[in-house]
Amino acid sequence: MTPRASTIHSIISRSLPARWLGMAALAVALVLPLGIGTVRAAPAPAAAATASTTHVYLLRGVLNIFSLGLDDIAAKLDSQGIPNTVANFVSWSSLADEAAAAYRAGRIKTIILVGHSSGATALPDMINKLGQLGVPVKLAIGLDSVFKTKLVGGNAERYINFYIANGNGEPVRRDDGFHGKLENVDVGTAVPGVGHITIEKNQIMQQKVIGAIDSVVFGGKGRQPAGPPTRMAAPQRAASATGYR
Repeated sequence: MTPRASTIHSIISRSLPARWLGMAALAVALVLPLGIGTVRAAPAPAAAATASTTHVYLLRGVLNIFSLGLDDIAAKLDSQGIPNTVANFVSWSSLADEAAAAYRAGRIKTIILVGHSSGATALPDMINKLGQLGVPVKLAIGLDSVFKTKLVGGNAERYINFYIANGNGEPVRRDDGFHGKLENVDVGTAVPGVGHITIEKNQIMQQKVIGAIDSVVFGGKGRQPAGPPTRMAAPQRAASATGYR
């Protein structure tokens, strides 16, 4: 990451308006791609029953270019037979609709959310929408949310907020509507070399994220790699004000 790119990201993170539509419009105006991402599904015969009915949604941050470590996490989930989707944070609402439909149809029984930067900031919105649709979230993991993030209801059983207190990140707050377990973990001094732009790429942090997911899916035992996964391209969306393509 060049100093210039880091500076641009910092400026954008601090200046974007609070409304997600405004974020998306800014990204479109900059003519930067915000693809919906790639859906990865491991071969059903190789996956345990709990893994095959789990889906992990990983939300990248602003402009879709600063959270590529989530792709590394997705590849590790692939190797364990855990289906997952990597997408930009602006697609959180449509992803919630898709997850709810799959949950009602019985294709998904366990929903896990992971977000970096603005993707972490969007997690409460996605949790709340899923809650309104009657769909629970087993685990949500935020990686250094860049705005003041507040959990206002929803139905998340556990929320882990990894943040860097001496950087851009902040603790997540709760209100009376959130009844799950909230953990704010400052990793700024505990993890060597970690920073806002590198937190999702840091190997220690990736192990923490994978370990928390494994504790849900496999009871903390993990799995041996299941072999090369089958990857399905996500449906393409026409360009719109929301930034999909």
